[in-house]
Amino acid sequence: MAYPGSFDHQSNVNPAQLTRPGSDNGGADARALYLKLFSGEMFKGFQNNTIARDLVMKRTLKNGKSLQFIYTGRTTSEFHTPGQSILGNDQSAPPVAEKTITCDDLLISSAFVYELDEVLSHYDLRSEISRKIGYALAEKYDRYIFRAVTRGARKASPVSMTNFEEPGGTQIRVGATTNDSDAYSATGLIDAFYDAAAALDEKGVSQDGRVGVLNPRQYYTLIQQVGDNGLVNRDEQGTSRQRGNGIVEIAGIKIYKSRNIPFLGKYGTAYGGTTGVTSPTNTGDFVGVTAEDASDATTGVNNDYGTAAELGSKSCGLIFQKEAAGCVEAIAPQVQVTSGDVSVIYQGDVILGRLAMGADYLNPAAAVELYVGASAPSAF
Repeated sequence: MAYPGSFDHQSNVNPAQLTRPGSDNGGADARALYLKLFSGEMFKGFQNNTIARDLVMKRTLKNGKSLQFIYTGRTTSEFHTPGQSILGNDQSAPPVAEKTITCDDLLISSAFVYELDEVLSHYDLRSEISRKIGYALAEKYDRYIFRAVTRGARKASPVSMTNFEEPGGTQIRVGATTNDSDAYSATGLIDAFYDAAAALDEKGVSQDGRVGVLNPRQYYTLIQQVGDNGLVNRDEQGTSRQRGNGIVEIAGIKIYKSRNIPFLGKYGTAYGGTTGVTSPTNTGDFVGVTAEDASDATTGVNNDYGTAAELGSKSCGLIFQKEAAGCVEAIAPQVQVTSGDVSVIYQGDVILGRLAMGADYLNPAAAVELYVGASAPSAF
């Protein structure tokens, strides 16, 4: 029995009679009009560390379209005959050759930011756009330099005078089968590194500045499988392996990881047809992006970085010394933003990233390409 003024816990209120302030025009979603608070975090998409710029010979280009590099080959020694004049080597040694690296056309990445959108927006997108523009330029920078090293590994030396030829590039097979999965074999990679070190020594390449660049999955495979044989810094044995940066060097070659090397016909990771490699789901286009054409016949490209077909589908790593390739910069990577009258006319700003550079191989003897399969990729 309910007394006057008391609340009957057994009575029910018809849901249709409830006032739902979050409902949009009485719609079914009772939270439609509630404020969506900004968390202060933005998913930044794929970001990649670029490394190639500091691993090769970089020069600044001013007041010219290209930069010349001079090669000098070997000469000979001989015993002096008493009374005979010394007028130089009768074979015109040492031979001299040149390599010219041309600046490519201006590379740009841009976005237009409408001022009203900035006023109405509750988060700052301008700085994030600037970073993404910088990443786009840096990624292209790395890819072209690594392609130049790849090209050099397949070339003979520019010094080719009879009896004074200099050594050319080196290609080393990883594994013993024809399977692409050999590219992920820790044992095969270690053997290839020692073989590459021996080849560089035999060709008289300096030990200073030797590096190896592998696909991320190759790198982590080494960390998992070879951590107990001295490749991981003993002072950081525990934490380095967990952080994924524990491999210091193999045969005196410092190892880096990058998704921008040519890898089985792609950039990033190639899963298709690679047995023994577990492919993650929802990889998107950022994993295994097919290498684009970038020959000197491509618009804006003045150096030959090769087409996708020329790169082939068997390259799986690079080992090189800094003299393997060179890079010339006319305009270093930079970001510009419009202002003043331009901003007034268009009621917004253009954020522009620009870069003018070119890369090519220099000393093929200092470049080593790792590959899988029965035969080495062809020169281009």
